[in-house]
Amino acid sequence: MHASSTRVRVDLGPRSYDILVGSELLDRVGRVIADLGRTTQAWIVSDEHVAPWYLSRVCDSLKECGIRTDTWVVPAGEPSKSLETAAAGWQSLIESHADRGTVVAALGGGVVGDLAGFLAATYARGLRFFQIPTSLLAQVDSSVGGKVGINLPQAKNMVGAFHQPIGVVADVGTLRTLPPREYASGLGEVVKYGMILDAPFFTRLEAEAEALLHQDAEVLCDVVARCCRLKADVVEQDEREESGLRAVLNYGHTFAHAFETLTGYGVWLHGEAVAAGMHCAAVLAAQLGLLSPEVVGRQAELLRRLGLPIHPPKLSPQEVVACMMHDKKVRHGQLRLVLPTEMGHVTLVDAVSPEQVVAALHAAAEREFAS
Repeated sequence: MHASSTRVRVDLGPRSYDILVGSELLDRVGRVIADLGRTTQAWIVSDEHVAPWYLSRVCDSLKECGIRTDTWVVPAGEPSKSLETAAAGWQSLIESHADRGTVVAALGGGVVGDLAGFLAATYARGLRFFQIPTSLLAQVDSSVGGKVGINLPQAKNMVGAFHQPIGVVADVGTLRTLPPREYASGLGEVVKYGMILDAPFFTRLEAEAEALLHQDAEVLCDVVARCCRLKADVVEQDEREESGLRAVLNYGHTFAHAFETLTGYGVWLHGEAVAAGMHCAAVLAAQLGLLSPEVVGRQAELLRRLGLPIHPPKLSPQEVVACMMHDKKVRHGQLRLVLPTEMGHVTLVDAVSPEQVVAALHAAAEREFAS
């Protein structure tokens, strides 16, 4: 008997797909992929942390449905999102005789999903791609929406594509094997959704913080499904970031990517950097008169309760600003930042000055805005 699951539809016309959220879903992956048709081979990408836990289960599920499996396991962590690793992946695809009947399946967190999706998007001008996210961050964010890519030494996610998956299976049971720090990192993206799109959801997170910390399965399923629905709503309206709407999903990320780049990829986990980045963005919004200090305090308090950092790493503010200028939202040499105006709503602010960002970084490093 399978546990109940929730289906979230991402409606993108011919590129539409379903996200299945629930527990005990890994054994259904083979059937889900087989039902999508045209698949003779699954080329599964995983990492050294996840593979020992779940790779054989997923392979068995696929083999039971008559799908041949090949696997490629990479070192865990952000450094695997590199051109060198991608080149090794293309070589492995050739050796595995991948063709139009092959589905590239990502079994792991955001790094594995981004890398596998990039390989799927670029090999043979595009293979079909399936996501099996095993981290909270990947389940609520990076596995949805089709953004795939790798890092350059100077800038995160700078080489990539939009390549939608043909399906996503998010089994919250896999979160039990996450290190506590990795799990908390995912909660940073969960808080983001409340801040940018759904004030009642933020209030609910405040009420259910303890249940989330204890990984209550029912609460987790609801929270993951809600985050997926919120992200899908945005992606459906602005799939390729052409109207500016999808930029709201980058709340906190311009700061965060700079923190990750300057401290060395992997020193700060993505969700940790996003949490500190959201605090910096909220402080900046308050300094610009866009946001009440009370909302800054509520966000800081919830992030802290969930075990996330809010103060930026000890870096030169000028260096942070210089790194932020590499952000993909920069236009005509000017910073554009996603800033909150009230709980559940953000706006894209053009021409934020370096001096304003430096002032916000200084203030966020202090305790004045933390309740």
